[in-house]
Amino acid sequence: MTNTTADARAAPLPPGTKAPEFRLPSTPDQTVSLAEFRGQPVILAFYPEDWSPVCSDQMALYQELLPEFRKFNAELLGISVDGIWSHLAFARDRNLHFPLLADFEPKGEVARSYQAYRSAEGTTERALFVIDADGIVRWSYISPVGVNPGADGILRALENLEEEGGS
Repeated sequence: MTNTTADARAAPLPPGTKAPEFRLPSTPDQTVSLAEFRGQPVILAFYPEDWSPVCSDQMALYQELLPEFRKFNAELLGISVDGIWSHLAFARDRNLHFPLLADFEPKGEVARSYQAYRSAEGTTERALFVIDADGIVRWSYISPVGVNPGADGILRALENLEEEGGS
């Protein structure tokens, strides 16, 4: 028996793929690019939208785990199609201390490049990527939109990178 919801989910950019470069706004007058983090692991957390209950829980969990991510010298970047003002208010309200990037215009362009865009809804998938120091996707996962994927997969991927000497 097939689950049509799962079948409708995208297949994320697979491990071994060069991570598509991007530059997105993090504030009204600042941008962040993937290239800035070359030489260290990067966690990309695409999420559907600011303020939704599942997204709020997921981002709060990652804020709590920032010290764990940083033990691996990993940088965490949250990405959604919401605008920068929404991100700033959401980050302030939820006490988030990692960049939330606005994949707003052209809408979802970066999410599309990572095969993590939900065109029917105009939002991103709840997708996670761990990118190594050389800019290669080492782990990717798409969770059902209504499910917080947690951080176990991220932490395992970072541990694997460290064991391989990739961080």
